[in-house]
Amino acid sequence: MTGFVITPPSVPALAVAASDQVFPLRRVFCVGRNYAAHAREMGSDPNREPPFFFTKPADAVVPASGAVPYPTATKELHHEIELVVALGAGGTNIAPEKALDLVWGYGVGLDLTRRDLQAIAKKDGRPWDMAKGFDASAPVSPLLPVASIGHPRQGRIWLEVNGQLKQEGDLNEMIWPVADVIASLSRLVTLQPGDLIFTGTPSGVDALVPGDRVRGGVDGVSTFELTVAGQ
Repeated sequence: MTGFVITPPSVPALAVAASDQVFPLRRVFCVGRNYAAHAREMGSDPNREPPFFFTKPADAVVPASGAVPYPTATKELHHEIELVVALGAGGTNIAPEKALDLVWGYGVGLDLTRRDLQAIAKKDGRPWDMAKGFDASAPVSPLLPVASIGHPRQGRIWLEVNGQLKQEGDLNEMIWPVADVIASLSRLVTLQPGDLIFTGTPSGVDALVPGDRVRGGVDGVSTFELTVAGQ
C-alpha cells in the first residue's frame, strides 16, 4: 500500500449533545437568501429566485461556545443565525418527500461573513470563497439526533448581541423548507453521510466586533453562547 507523504489531517467533527460520540464532517453546504425578509435586505427578489448554494471547508466548523476569533482581512464581520442539518445518508436526485430520510440530526450555527470582502467580490463578479470560507467561519452547536427532536418545521430562530435582539424569525418562513433544500442540492451534487447544510438566515444581519457576546438558538432545537475574540 502506498503511504502518505505527510501525516493525514484529522477528520473534522462536531459534538453530539449529551454524548461522548462525535459526528464526522465531510462537506459544508450553505443555501443563500432562504428567508424572504433577508433576501429583500440583501437586495434580491425572494419570489423569483431558485435556491443557490455556496460552501465552506469542513474544518471551518468550530464549536459555538467559548471564544471564536475575529478574522483577519475584514472590518465588517456579519452574523447569520441558521438551522443546520446533518446528513446521515446520501444520494442524488432525491425526491422532496424522501429527503428528510437522509437527515441524522440538527444543530444551530452561525454563517460568519466578511461582508466587505463579499461586497467587493459581488461588484467584481468574483467568487465569495474568502468572504464565507475562512477559518472558524462556521460555529455550530452540538448536534441533536432526529430520534430525540424530530424534524423541526416551525419554531423561533433568533440571535442576540450583547443582550440586544438582532435577528428573529420562524423556520416556517423559509422560502425553501429543509426537504426542498436537500432535494435541490442533490440534483447538483451527490450527497453523502457527514454533509452539513446551513439552511439560511432571517433578516437583521449586522456587524460583530471583538468583545461581543453572542447568543442564539432555534426553539425546540438548541441554543448557544459565544464571545468574539480579538485577532
